[in-house]
Amino acid sequence: MADKTWKARERQVARFFNTNRTPLSGGSSRHTRSDSLHKDLFVECKLRKKHSVISLWDETNEMAKKESKTAVIALCESGRPGFWVMVHSDDLEKVSDIVKKK
Repeated sequence: MADKTWKARERQVARFFNTNRTPLSGGSSRHTRSDSLHKDLFVECKLRKKHSVISLWDETNEMAKKESKTAVIALCESGRPGFWVMVHSDDLEKVSDIVKKK
């Protein structure tokens, strides 16, 4: 039987982080509630037809390409310190290297 699409995507994400998908679902696994067995990262993988932030990323990426730059979205909330960084998985290493050079 073929994998369900969301399970295949969880496997893909886990491989990206050099680990495996957590067997079973959620807390039923008795390993972790994370979607991966990574020893240091808690990974939550959400497969949807559409995420609004990805539409924002698509628009930003078009503008970035025109300037030969890499798209990065910084998500901020009022009253909360810091921010969340969104980059495409293909660009994560490149963005990390750029941040480390500062």
